[in-house]
Amino acid sequence: MSELTHLGDDGHARMVDVGGKEKSERRATARARLRMSATTARAVEQGDGPKGEVLGVARIAGIQAAKQTSTLIPLCHPLPLSFVDVAARVDAEAGLVELIAEARTVGQTGVEMEAMTAAAVAALTVYDMVKGLERGVAIEGVVLLSKSGGRSGEWRLEEPAARPEG
Repeated sequence: MSELTHLGDDGHARMVDVGGKEKSERRATARARLRMSATTARAVEQGDGPKGEVLGVARIAGIQAAKQTSTLIPLCHPLPLSFVDVAARVDAEAGLVELIAEARTVGQTGVEMEAMTAAAVAALTVYDMVKGLERGVAIEGVVLLSKSGGRSGEWRLEEPAARPEG
């Protein structure tokens, strides 16, 4: 049997059968970061983008995306989400916008993909909302920060310590 859960014995992609698993509380958080000029970041922070209030629209887009994850990612199970939110932090001087998405459910499979989808779509929405100011905005990455629940229990990303300045 393959160690990749989405591959059957025949090597073909398949949806994992979670029917025999116990339901448990599940939670996941993910982060997306965008780099842009300080001027564009200040506009995001002040809610003054060419298309309107950037972070509020990105938050709603992320929540909507989490609810659509199983239609976007072919082998994901549709989940009854009990909570989804996207929080934002802007460091205007550094030109950094950070979006943290959280998803929760009580179910037989985890919500990592829902949290990551929320973060990714929120980041894409920020890009869309500010592209009239700056086309060179970069989405630096989408990463799972933590997950809890299920057979594997707790997991947290170990990030490298910040380098001392000087």
